[in-house]
Amino acid sequence: MQIYLPIADMPVSVFLILGLGAAIGFVSGVFGIGGGFLMTPLLIFLGIPPAVAVATQSAQIAASATTGTLAALRRSAIDLKFAGVLTAGGFVGTALGVWFFAAARRAGQLDLVIVVSYVTLFTVIGTLMLAESVREFWAARRGRARPRRRAGAHPAYLGWPLRVRFPRSKLYCSVLPIIGIAVAVGFAGAVMGIGGAFIMVPALLYLFRVPTAVVIGTSQVQVLCTGLLAVVLQAVLNGTVDVVLALMLIVGGVFGAQFGARAGRALRADTFRFLLAILVLAVGLRFAIELMIEPTEPFSISVTDFRR
Repeated sequence: MQIYLPIADMPVSVFLILGLGAAIGFVSGVFGIGGGFLMTPLLIFLGIPPAVAVATQSAQIAASATTGTLAALRRSAIDLKFAGVLTAGGFVGTALGVWFFAAARRAGQLDLVIVVSYVTLFTVIGTLMLAESVREFWAARRGRARPRRRAGAHPAYLGWPLRVRFPRSKLYCSVLPIIGIAVAVGFAGAVMGIGGAFIMVPALLYLFRVPTAVVIGTSQVQVLCTGLLAVVLQAVLNGTVDVVLALMLIVGGVFGAQFGARAGRALRADTFRFLLAILVLAVGLRFAIELMIEPTEPFSISVTDFRR
């Protein structure tokens, strides 16, 4: 059963898109992270224009983050003050990302920017995650516990100016590095069509030592707000949000996430981290191959509107 996507300007199989949404929703449920970093590449591999894939995925990210935020609110697992700082930085990063997205599109380099961004980000993050997983595996096998940070030993960046107390997160530190990370994640999310939770959550856990009980819910608030802003800006400024595609992805994702959450409870922590690292590296490798293979049509002709 085919359906026409008005913004992508192409027909797609309804069952294929629903199945894709369900599969990514399942993976998201297993690993507890947003599936934007997987969904956007897969949409591009299926032939969806990169500009439409990135912009439309922001709608699915916002929908997914809404359910996560509501669940965290019911458990009182959100530091609203900390989330406000993250959201402020995320808004700035998202606005800059959408502006850069539009500029790269006008220059005809958007596809290259997206592919190179995925290769770089996924290779770096996947390698770091895999190295961390292997170190923990060997430490556990040899019966050696990893050394813990001594009490009172904190990184220098926590003592930068503009320090603020976050009682819910048991943290007293400068807001400058927090805003900096939020800006970077918001920018990457707008350019690459990712929620950024798989970057934000490890950053909050390892760089700022935010308690695990509040870190996921707090990051979901930032993902929700920046995702909504990205959808609005992409639709108004670039006109690249395909509502038909977004609805199918949301329906499939919600369905698959329910089963993924149950399957995720059976995974051991070390296995969980190892599989996630392999998954990230695999996507990065696929994009790297895309850069190296020779295109079927090395030249193309298009009409450029210089009035825009």
